[in-house]
Amino acid sequence: MLFYQIIILALIQGLTEFLPISSSAHLILPSQLLQWPDQGLAFDLAVHLGTLLAVLMYLRLEIMAMLAGCFSSLQSRQLNADARLALLVILATLPAVVIGFLVKDLVEANLRSVLVIAISSIVFGLVLGFYDKRGGKQKNISELSGKQSLLIGFAQVLAFIPGTSRSGITITAALALGFDRTSALRFSFLLSIPIILAGSLLSALDLVANETQESIWREMALAVSIAGLSAYVCIDLFIRFVDRVGMLPFVIYRVVLGVFLLYLYFYVL
Repeated sequence: MLFYQIIILALIQGLTEFLPISSSAHLILPSQLLQWPDQGLAFDLAVHLGTLLAVLMYLRLEIMAMLAGCFSSLQSRQLNADARLALLVILATLPAVVIGFLVKDLVEANLRSVLVIAISSIVFGLVLGFYDKRGGKQKNISELSGKQSLLIGFAQVLAFIPGTSRSGITITAALALGFDRTSALRFSFLLSIPIILAGSLLSALDLVANETQESIWREMALAVSIAGLSAYVCIDLFIRFVDRVGMLPFVIYRVVLGVFLLYLYFYVL
C-alpha cells in the first residue's frame, strides 16, 4: 500500500474500532469506491495491535485492579469484586471464541459484502437506538451477574456479521439488560481486550509463517502508531460524549451510512 493509504486506513480503524458504527463498514469503502488494494494480513495485525494497546492504556487502572484482585483472591480463597469482574469478562468472551472458530470460514466466504454490511448497519443501529431510549437503565457494572455477562457474550457473536459492530452490539446488550451507558461502554471495552488479543495472536502466527519483507515491518509500525493514538483519543471522547448526549448521533450515522451503502450496491457497484 502507498504511504497515504496506510495513514487513512489506520485512522479509520482507530476511530471506528470502539465506536458503535462498525469498522468493517468503513474499511470496505476505500476498496469499493477507490479500488484500493486489500490491506493484507500484516496491516490488519498492526491496526488491531494499535487499538489493543490503546484500550490497555486507557483502562490500565481497571486492568491492574482486576489482576491484583485475582492474585488477592487466590491468596485469600475468597472472590473479591475485581476478580469477579475479571471472571465475568472471561465468561462473556467464551461464546465468541467457540462460535467464532466454527463460523469464521463461513462468514469470510458468504457474508463479506456491501449488501450485508448495509443491512446490518441499519438494523443493529435501530436496535441500539431503541434500547438506548428505554428507561430504567440504572444498573452499575458492579451489579453484573454471570448470566448477564454470558448474554452479552452471546450478543457479541453477532459481531461476526460484517457491519454489526462488536462494540455496538455489546453496548446494546448491556443497555437492554438495564445497565447505564457508562457501565455498558466500559464492559464493552473490557470485552474487546481478549477478542482483539486472540485475533492478533492468530494473525501473528500466520504472519510469522510467511516470509515478511523488511518494508512491511516499517509499514506495520506506522499503522500501529496511528491506529493506537487515534483509538485512545476516540475512547476518551466517546465516553465523555455519550454520557451527555446518548447514542442517537451514532444511530443516525449508521442509518445514513447503511442507506448510502445500499445506494452503492444497487446503483454504482
